[in-house]
Amino acid sequence: MTHSYATPTYVTLAGTILATLAASGCAGPKSAPGQPPGGFPDLPAALRNTPGCLGVETARTSSGKNVIFAWFENKKAVENWYYSKLHRESMRTFFPGAGAGKPLEGIPDDAGPILTIASITFSQNPTFAETNLPISQIAIELYTPMKGGIFLGETFAPKGMKVPDMQNYTPAAAAASMK
Repeated sequence: MTHSYATPTYVTLAGTILATLAASGCAGPKSAPGQPPGGFPDLPAALRNTPGCLGVETARTSSGKNVIFAWFENKKAVENWYYSKLHRESMRTFFPGAGAGKPLEGIPDDAGPILTIASITFSQNPTFAETNLPISQIAIELYTPMKGGIFLGETFAPKGMKVPDMQNYTPAAAAASMK
């Protein structure tokens, strides 16, 4: 069954982030079956250079998802990425006709920091009418830190990102040597 609906702005954001991410090296060899073609820009570097981006991590899960974790200072920082030249060009390439509407509509202007987790799984052939990408799934999720948590050594979040009431169990000597 095929459903007809407007592609939500956040799906467009995820698709363009992940398509570029996967082709920039996180997804493995560029010539592997089910992988996108090469020639994409260095997405992690582009994200890191976006004003308000606090940090970027990439991963590949055991189920085959290519994932990017991008921390942004606030909603404005996410919008900085959304309206960047690289993102706009990627939207036109991978999701033609999408992008109508305002990004992050419904997210308060003072929200932040925001962790954006985007995932994509590549397939042999395109599956969805909304994109020409050979994918079997794509998702984007937005999170904000909750109070609490613990760490020993370092956190997964970028240095400098403050989480209220997070407990540091790193011995003082080890903590001093990490600076």
